[in-house]
Amino acid sequence: MNGETSVEGKAPVHAASTPVRTGLVLGMLCFVYVLNFLDRQLLSILAKPVQDELGISDGQLGLITGFYFALFYCFIAIPIGWLADRTNRVKVLSCACAIWSAATAACGMANNYGQLVVARMAVGVGEAGGVPPSYAIISDYFPRERRGTAMAIFNLGPPLGSALGVAFGASLATAFDWRVPFYVIGAIGILAAVAVYRLIPEPEKGGHDAADIPSPTSAPEGFFTIITRFFANPVLLLASVASGAANFITYGLANFATLFLMREKGMALGDVAVWYALVVGIGMSAGIFVSGRLIDRFGARSRSAYALIPAISLVVALPFFLGFVWAARWEAALLFLIVPMFLNSFFLSATVTFVQGEVRPDQRVISGALLLLVMNFIGLGLGPTYVGMASDFFRASHGAHSLQAAFYALAPMYGIAALLYFGLSRFIHRSQATKGGPAK
Repeated sequence: MNGETSVEGKAPVHAASTPVRTGLVLGMLCFVYVLNFLDRQLLSILAKPVQDELGISDGQLGLITGFYFALFYCFIAIPIGWLADRTNRVKVLSCACAIWSAATAACGMANNYGQLVVARMAVGVGEAGGVPPSYAIISDYFPRERRGTAMAIFNLGPPLGSALGVAFGASLATAFDWRVPFYVIGAIGILAAVAVYRLIPEPEKGGHDAADIPSPTSAPEGFFTIITRFFANPVLLLASVASGAANFITYGLANFATLFLMREKGMALGDVAVWYALVVGIGMSAGIFVSGRLIDRFGARSRSAYALIPAISLVVALPFFLGFVWAARWEAALLFLIVPMFLNSFFLSATVTFVQGEVRPDQRVISGALLLLVMNFIGLGLGPTYVGMASDFFRASHGAHSLQAAFYALAPMYGIAALLYFGLSRFIHRSQATKGGPAK
């Protein structure tokens, strides 16, 4: 691999980079992920003023923040991932960031539901090239024993993006108009895309991997061969489906939490900008970081920990989620919400780290894209759509509390996701024994 050259004829950065370089790269990738998730969640955060001006129903909101977005985000990520594995992953990431940022600004220009749908789908096209290349870049900058923590730091992007979106977006919308946050955040994203292109070197593929990981110097496999091999692996398939079930909860809750707190719990937009932002930022960030540390500690002893840790976290989170939905006022609801915010995302770093360690280094981008295809099509595509349509369905019987009934209908997914992860732990145990290694 030392002789490999990039598409520009320059040698990629060797894996043995300095701590300063790896820290800078990880920090920049995390910042881009913050923007990625901030752009994705901004419409949900500003749902009420957008609904008031454009006349959008809960069902339409669920479709535009869920299914319509996921169609482009999930499926376009596959060919982009295949291309990135064969070219320059940093360039792909930079171009993707520029596209989704420009589309975010376009969301602020929408004057009706159709225009907003088109702009949101364009955001999905750009974001399809954001996360999978970042997974692969991180995996080639950090050795296996440090990847869990590195992925956890990178995966602080969603909570930080959500928290900043709530605080920044709600504050700007309160002071000016709901359109202004889309313009400002879109402009910041364009600048970030330029910074990624100029400052992040493309790393050597597989430089930190052990001998048991197939070398990228072997003949590259075809596009459809890689996809078939991924889904033919029962462990990778079950990991993807389990993460999708967990993500169903995450997006079903996140895309309607602000609307729920304002409409049914009496929370004002100014309070959302402060208190809900703190719960999201602190709760999710702490949960993702702690989960990464737990994965590094227990994953080295037993690969089953990659599944058991998410399973246990989901079981513990369920009663507190029910308390959040049941509470009479927003203050009590937020207190209950702290625990699910801490635990709901334990699955993310665990599953991503596990899958990245199971595939060839030159297939990490497309493998990450395939994981996200399943994870986000189920979670992002169906979660908000389900909650929004359930709310519309319950409106006749529950009136102003239809969204509360929809959240109660979301609760069984905690049990389904936990069972899938417990099943995954058994598959991992069996696969280790089949390989002839210790059945950990």
